Amino acid sequence: MIASYLPTSCRRAFAALLALLAVGVQAAGRDAGPLEAPEWSDEPPALARLLESGYRAEASRQPGVAAAYYCAAARDGSVEGQYRLARLYLLGQGVARDGQVGTSLLSIAAQRGHEKAQSLVSPLAGAEKLPDCLITGKAPEVLVVDSGEAVPHDVVDRFVRALPVDKRRHAQMVQKLAPRFSVDPRLALAIVRTESNFDASARSPKNALGLMQLIPDTAERFGVRDALDPEQNIRGGLAYLRWLLQHFKGDVTLAAAAYNAGEGNVARYKGVPPFAETQEYVRRVLAFYRAPRHPDILRG
Repeated sequence: MIASYLPTSCRRAFAALLALLAVGVQAAGRDAGPLEAPEWSDEPPALARLLESGYRAEASRQPGVAAAYYCAAARDGSVEGQYRLARLYLLGQGVARDGQVGTSLLSIAAQRGHEKAQSLVSPLAGAEKLPDCLITGKAPEVLVVDSGEAVPHDVVDRFVRALPVDKRRHAQMVQKLAPRFSVDPRLALAIVRTESNFDASARSPKNALGLMQLIPDTAERFGVRDALDPEQNIRGGLAYLRWLLQHFKGDVTLAAAAYNAGEGNVARYKGVPPFAETQEYVRRVLAFYRAPRHPDILRG
């Protein structure tokens, strides 16, 4: 039991620390198992890169470096960055242990809907003390050079593992089949996630069907007899995606735009067509995949 004589803020900090330890939150240097990769989200890629850099630093037992990355992400509005930085403050990993800072960050993350933060502290707890990087304007110096690489495999794998059984099976089928069409599985998953969110029975108002939302003309063009059969649909969609990647010489932006609006419209407008739906579609695919170009050859 938390000592009743402690001030309210200290009791909350102590409670949050005990909760973190009880549920086995893993920090660098502990033996509780591998760290959990960041979620695969469509937040701005720059924030995702910061979180992933922090995750890799933690996994490499460099919690001070991780704290700098998480603080930079938190400063730019990342709820996950706030949560991960809170853990480090509560456990004293890479920063001086500070329960008030930790619970304040948890409370902010909880208020903004972070489920794990909500399970550890009340969203009503309030923010009483924040780290200097969030209040002085002096964020830690971190260097994230956008290498143009695709989303890390472990981030995508965490997403796939967390899917419901039926959707997980479809995602795993995409991962298995994509290399056979010389398509990066991560790009294929980004397309399917954006198209149907792995719903094999999805049907659009324009009669696009299945996981990869094939319209009848595209299905016929790539030999798909039953567009609602998951494997046929994936094969047809991958064949079309590979054709687009070859046609646009590996330019992911143009290939994604053409997958949504047709290669004719991309040629007509000499780039991403000025359709709100297509522009949002391209934004989401690029946020998920991140790499502007597709590798020429993939080995299955």
